[in-house]
Amino acid sequence: MALIMVLLFKTPLRKLLIMSLDRVKRGRGPVVVKTVAGTVLVMLISSVYNIMMIQKRWIDDEGAVVNPTDQVLLANHLLEATLMGASLFLAFMIDRLHHYIRELRIRRKTMEAIKNQSRGFEDGKAAGSEEIKALEDQMTTLKSKLKELESELETKSKETNAAETNAVALRKQSEGFLFEYDRLLEENQNLRNQLQSLDWRLSHSGGKKIFRDEKNNSGDDEK
Repeated sequence: MALIMVLLFKTPLRKLLIMSLDRVKRGRGPVVVKTVAGTVLVMLISSVYNIMMIQKRWIDDEGAVVNPTDQVLLANHLLEATLMGASLFLAFMIDRLHHYIRELRIRRKTMEAIKNQSRGFEDGKAAGSEEIKALEDQMTTLKSKLKELESELETKSKETNAAETNAVALRKQSEGFLFEYDRLLEENQNLRNQLQSLDWRLSHSGGKKIFRDEKNNSGDDEK
C-alpha cells in the first residue's frame, strides 16, 4: 500500500521507485517475479483447500465438539490466504500503475515533440512566405509559357497534318509517274524491236538486189 501511495503522487520518491521497477523488469527480473507470484498462488490455493477441508469436516461432524486445534489451523490458513491474496492483488496493482505511468510519460514526451515540431513549422512558414511568393510568380510564368507552347504545338500539329496530306498526294502522284514510266519503257522496247526487224528486212532485201545486179552485169559481159 505504501508503494501504491508513492506511485499515485508526483514526488521524488516516485521517480526513484519507477527507476527501480524499470531495472527489475529488465533481464531476468520478470522471470523471477513470475516465479514468486506462481509460488504464492500455489500456496494460496493450498490454504484455501485446507480451509475448505476443515469446514467440510465440521459439517460432517455436526454433533462433535469443535476441536481448538482446527480453529487455530483455520484462523492460520485464513490469515495466510488473506495475506497472500492481498499481496498478489497489490503486486498486480503496482505493476499496472507502473505500466500506465510509463505509458503516460512516453505520451507526454511524444506530445512535446509534436508541439516543438509544430512550432518549428510555424516559424519556418513565416520565414518561407517570401519563397512561397517567388514560387507562385515562377508558377505563373511557367503557366504562360505552357500556354504558348501548347499554341505552338497545335500549329505544328496542323502543319504536320498538312505535310502528311501532301506526302500522301505526292506518293500517289509518284506511283502514277512510275506506272507511266513503265508503260513508256515498254513502248520504247516495242519500237526498238520493230526498228530492228525493219533494219533486218531492209538489209536482207538490199543484199538480194545487189546480187541480182551483179548477175545481170556478168551476163552482159559474156554477150
